[in-house]
Amino acid sequence: MAKSNQKPHAIVIPCPFQGHINPSIHLSLKLATKGFTITFINTKYTHAQITKSQQLDQTHNIFAKFQELGLDIHYQTVCDGFPLEFDRFSGSNTEKFWEGFLLNYPFHVDEIIGKLVELDSPRPTCLIVDTFYGWGTTIANKYGLVSVSFFTQPALVFTIDYHLDLLLKNGHFGSIDNRKDTIDYIPGISAIDPSDLPSYLQTKETSTILHQIIYKGFEEAKKSNIIICNTIQELESKVISTFQEKTKKPFFAIGPIFHDHQVNSSKNVKISKSFWPESNCLEWLNTKPKSSVLYFSLGSLCSLSKEDVMEFAQGLLLSKVEYFIWVLRPNLAIADETDNYLPAGFQENVDRGLIVPWCDQRAVLSHSAIGGFLTHCGWNSILESLWASVPMICHPISVDQQTNRKLVVDDWKVGINLCDNYDINNKSIITKEEIAKKINFLMSEENSKDLRKVIKDVKKTVEIALLANGSSEKNFDLFVEDVMAKTEWLFFKT
Repeated sequence: MAKSNQKPHAIVIPCPFQGHINPSIHLSLKLATKGFTITFINTKYTHAQITKSQQLDQTHNIFAKFQELGLDIHYQTVCDGFPLEFDRFSGSNTEKFWEGFLLNYPFHVDEIIGKLVELDSPRPTCLIVDTFYGWGTTIANKYGLVSVSFFTQPALVFTIDYHLDLLLKNGHFGSIDNRKDTIDYIPGISAIDPSDLPSYLQTKETSTILHQIIYKGFEEAKKSNIIICNTIQELESKVISTFQEKTKKPFFAIGPIFHDHQVNSSKNVKISKSFWPESNCLEWLNTKPKSSVLYFSLGSLCSLSKEDVMEFAQGLLLSKVEYFIWVLRPNLAIADETDNYLPAGFQENVDRGLIVPWCDQRAVLSHSAIGGFLTHCGWNSILESLWASVPMICHPISVDQQTNRKLVVDDWKVGINLCDNYDINNKSIITKEEIAKKINFLMSEENSKDLRKVIKDVKKTVEIALLANGSSEKNFDLFVEDVMAKTEWLFFKT
């Protein structure tokens, strides 16, 4: 039996994707600095990807250097139900993986948590899982743990998904012919166009594996004890305050979470978390003038058609940008037998560009030579761009990215759209001419001066939120207090 005054022990389980793992690692480090014991659990496949990319031994503990700094943080891995050699994101395998992710993975998680709760050094008191896991609260309740749902995207997306029933009821989702008029009935959201909903809510389909994962995840989130979100209170104040008022659920905006803000001596400590080997771009950037380089990356998961990759390559060549870095991930394009999707001689003849498979994005964005970011609007990318005061060209591709684009372009006005034209399926029509036009606009100091002024103001807001008396720090402390109070309550209940 746990003692009511025992040291708090949180089990943290992220979704096995780069954009979810990074903030979960940073959250774990911050909790460890607040006196928590942490057990962080990656899937075995994720661990194998990380160790392979960093050329590390399979027994490597990604938190070892932080343990040396005195943090009580432990690392374990769990099977996701598939052998390591199974290619989870290739062709028909993707559907099989998602099905296993929904139906089989929870049993492996339950087993490892069942073993952890038998410990008394100290016994786990809290389970923090990604909101998209459809079992977090159920397993937490089974073992008498405080249930925390961690949403790694903005509060706007959380509120939309949380009120999915309203979209169904009003015919904006799940109908044979979804309504196209403005949505004005979701609490905290004055108005949103259906084209700005997450991509999975713009379909006629309602029963795909992805939809089932989202339904189950938010069923569990609604039953959780606490919700935390990697966002900033001041940037989404209406959405957050309305949600708190209407639902009465503890909801804490604790972002942005960056690890070098969590551990005083960690700025020079590199944590192994990348799925691909990282190219060192900093030496190249050191030779470039201030704000002269466009950084172009479409994230860790999204894919493009070969035709779109070709248009981007030609658009870069057509533009007047002085220099660029293009993160050309190995699996970025939907490949064919030749795997040849760049213009002939592109890589050999581009003397103003650096093409890399992957890099330390936050370090690159923070370099003074970077003047703009062509992004897919992944939430981590947006937060990192805000922190670096780098204005954005937005090219959302799927999931939450369309909604994130709305925040960047329409609400905060710190970026521009890449595409102004869309087909009947709301898919952007990419042309090399428009790519070059938007790059030229953003990289012109004169044309984009308003964007640059606004994003510096937004950066200041984010900086203030992370101060000791700022909203994110206060919310984090309130979150910790709530976890401790609910741990006490569960102890006396049992």
